[in-house]
Amino acid sequence: MVEPEIKQGMCQLSAHGPDCGLFTAFFVFGKIMACFAFGKAMRLLLIDNSNTRTKFAVTAPGQDGYDIQHVATRELDATLVEELNALDFEAAVISSVVPEKAALFRQGLSLRPLHEISHESTLSIGIDYPHPEQIGADRLANAVAVHARVGAPAVVVDFGTAVTFDVVGPIGPEASYLGGVIAPGLASMTDYLHRRTALLPEIDLAEPESAIGKSTTEAMRAGAVYGYRGMIREVLQAIQRELDAAPTVLATGGDAALIAAGLPEVREVIADLTLEGIHLIGERNLA
Repeated sequence: MVEPEIKQGMCQLSAHGPDCGLFTAFFVFGKIMACFAFGKAMRLLLIDNSNTRTKFAVTAPGQDGYDIQHVATRELDATLVEELNALDFEAAVISSVVPEKAALFRQGLSLRPLHEISHESTLSIGIDYPHPEQIGADRLANAVAVHARVGAPAVVVDFGTAVTFDVVGPIGPEASYLGGVIAPGLASMTDYLHRRTALLPEIDLAEPESAIGKSTTEAMRAGAVYGYRGMIREVLQAIQRELDAAPTVLATGGDAALIAAGLPEVREVIADLTLEGIHLIGERNLA
């Protein structure tokens, strides 16, 4: 069989004017990927509903990677959710940390099987946590994904609105989610400085030219990037001391590539790690 050429989608969605249309982008991609189907594996709609952005990807058996579309979470409404029903998928898997948006998905996607990730999901790892209902769905997805890639002990550092550290370690014969750390995200910290001071500007995050800034912008950039790397390194060292073993560290999220570039502790940056975990959990719970 001749494999079709598939290019990564570039359209971004807007509640008021999608650049290329949610239906067209996904329906065409779903039809192309259907030719790879084998066995009884399902075509899944993956949804990663985070505080800032919501990502969508349609999967199919034999697919390598994800064709991702996204919308600003604040623009997500019932109309956009309803459009998803036109896509070529058999079931949906949702990871949501925004309860009111999760409700939109539950209502709008009720025509097909839907699994919303929580501590009650069937996972490939255990959970060693006193109040598992407090664990974010995205954190469980990250933990499942890192375990599938590198085993345990392992840590995922997810650079989002908040930066989260999620730890998977061996508990007896099986690996378990042990907990983690939550700290302010890098952009949240720099935005706070700008909003709460009269003279500090809003800055674009990038690698500083030097540790000694020669302008206000460069001084802020050095403080943000070098300071944040120091925080990440210190947290990882503290986690390692409690594990009594060196964990494999993977990173994901918007600022992961920038910060991890100066952290040899991070083995690899996996941009779609959370979607990988959502996919794995969906396959286990919707088969």
